[in-house]
Amino acid sequence: MTTFPPLPRLPLCEDLPSQARLRRGWRDRLRPACRGIKLGVRGHSRFFIHFFCTALVLAAAIVLRCDLVQWCLLLGCIGLVHITELLNNAIEALFRGIDEERMSQAAPCLDIAAGAVLLASITASLIGGLIFLSRLFEMCKPAVLK
Repeated sequence: MTTFPPLPRLPLCEDLPSQARLRRGWRDRLRPACRGIKLGVRGHSRFFIHFFCTALVLAAAIVLRCDLVQWCLLLGCIGLVHITELLNNAIEALFRGIDEERMSQAAPCLDIAAGAVLLASITASLIGGLIFLSRLFEMCKPAVLK
């Protein structure tokens, strides 16, 4: 069994002087989050597909002149898919560091995370399809009535 050296104790908020807590700016708080997004997106071909579909959805929403509620729904769906893909990538990164024996035990977790991405993508596609079909129907209805 492998033993690891103890991790260094990180200071708690109570251990830090009040001035040190106040000096931390937004840039310092956002830097790890931006680095995490960059690490999650970089090198994963699945994100190329998601970004391509995002561009198509945004272009269709502009062309079909979606209203504010439809834009909110579309952007929420896009965010849902990207968030689940980032979480899937985080879980994959976690499991790259474990040995083969534990990897076989943890394989269902990876499958569940991939299933979450698939379910989010299907849900987003259905919502987007309903929005775009309703917009197309509204745009074509006056031409049919004439």
